[in-house]
Amino acid sequence: MNRVLGEVDGDLLHVMTMNVRRPLPRALTRRADRWDRRRAALLVTLSRESPSALGLQEVLPGTARDIAGALGTAYARIGVGRGPRGNGEGCPIFFDHSRLELVEQHQFALSDSPEVAGSRSWGNPMPRAMVVGVFRDRRTRASFAMINTHLDPFSARSRVRAAEQIRQEVRRRGLPAVVVGDMNAAAGSPALEALTRGELLTDAWGTADERVTPLWGTYTGYRAPVRGGARIDWILTTPDIAVDRVGIDARPVDGVAGSDHLPVHAAIEVPR
Repeated sequence: MNRVLGEVDGDLLHVMTMNVRRPLPRALTRRADRWDRRRAALLVTLSRESPSALGLQEVLPGTARDIAGALGTAYARIGVGRGPRGNGEGCPIFFDHSRLELVEQHQFALSDSPEVAGSRSWGNPMPRAMVVGVFRDRRTRASFAMINTHLDPFSARSRVRAAEQIRQEVRRRGLPAVVVGDMNAAAGSPALEALTRGELLTDAWGTADERVTPLWGTYTGYRAPVRGGARIDWILTTPDIAVDRVGIDARPVDGVAGSDHLPVHAAIEVPR
């Protein structure tokens, strides 16, 4: 099976985001959701694409080890669990360190106390976080920031306040930036309005020169994908980043979906 964007070469970078769906005890899951059934399909999906930078959500420590093994030694990782000791579920960034040099990294709680790991605010029942990496492209010498996050599924207020915090971080950096993640929010929602207000960030799907797949809804629940369905998984960029092409990969691996979310891809060019 070919890569969804084809070969991403030259000065382009391949950015990808995917909620990998955390493994749950077998007794609590239906067949399609069982980790032992979908693990291989997920790892094939990630290793086949070989993105330059990959933002993942719902990643537990064991899952992170599996993914690191599938991606291989060319990849490094930033980001830990969102708990107070860096434990539990996280939203790490994996990156190809043969192409990208890591300049700086941070992880912030999405709360009124962002430096306090595991802190909560705004009505979300579980901690939420964003992982920030600043990278330099070894080929072009261009620098950019990447933020990966997973917004709260229960509290609309939390999603809006978290979106505002992410915007502040993008503005503070003053660099070309890519924001990826499971926003648990569709186009036109208050959270997406907050993220894209004033065009500090724009939707890569909307600005791309080419869309190589249909506009699939990105949450499938292991059902057949819906054309024109709600996108809750996003790649957003600052307007100075050129988006060459985008795609949402709805292809299973040997009939098995690796997650209940579809991966989203973009080939981008960061200004020098």
